Amino acid sequence: MGFILKWPREKLNLLEQFILFLVSLVANTFSAFSGGGAGLLQFPVLIFLGLSFGVALATHKVASVALGLGAVLRYLRSSSLERQFVLLMLMAGVPGVVLGGSLILQVPDRWAEIALGLLTGGLGVYSMMKSELGQHYAPVHRDRRGYVLGGLMLFFLGFLNGSLTSGTGLFVTIWLVMWFGMDYQRAVAYTLIMVGLFWNGSGAVTLGLLGDIRWDWLPALLLGSLLGGYLGSHLAIRHGNRWIKRVFEIVTLLVSVKLILG
Repeated sequence: MGFILKWPREKLNLLEQFILFLVSLVANTFSAFSGGGAGLLQFPVLIFLGLSFGVALATHKVASVALGLGAVLRYLRSSSLERQFVLLMLMAGVPGVVLGGSLILQVPDRWAEIALGLLTGGLGVYSMMKSELGQHYAPVHRDRRGYVLGGLMLFFLGFLNGSLTSGTGLFVTIWLVMWFGMDYQRAVAYTLIMVGLFWNGSGAVTLGLLGDIRWDWLPALLLGSLLGGYLGSHLAIRHGNRWIKRVFEIVTLLVSVKLILG
């Protein structure tokens, strides 16, 4: 099939394109602020407007790459990424994304979504109970064992990212906070740039080769993702760890409900 365009009965009119843009803008702004969860709004809207699950997932993945690009444009002015974490997230995460994207079009994912929803909600509750979680940069697990175990978890999260629609970026954010001792602002920067740009890019290519993408829907989605990524990153940098933590907790609970209820 490989990037073959399958048209629904009608093209989207201007109002529907505008709705796509607004949904993408809102979803990606919150995602860039909290460190994940853009699929909470964006993916269901694609299905509501007539796309099948596989086509909606591939189209969503392509649009999500612009989220990472928008974050890059903002964070490059104020943040610097450590090379070892860039390499770790590329080497551990991208193979997981490709594997997950290769399998998702062949297997039902309802039970996996419910399990992920319960885990995501648990992350939000855990963060609420730990008032100082992610408020200060306190690096830990920076030895070989720490990187290996951390990388194995990132591979698993990459698999989830390639196979499920929302919530996996939130797991990456909280994993970087809990395991490597990052503060929320630093962890969100890594999630947005590495997951948004490179992981989602790998997932988009994999799903595009195996399925179909609605190219005519992408301009509105890409513009909303790009602007949302920049705006959300700006808000995260401006308001700091306390606000990021609160928004993270809200988004994790919303994603949890969405995944469980379907």
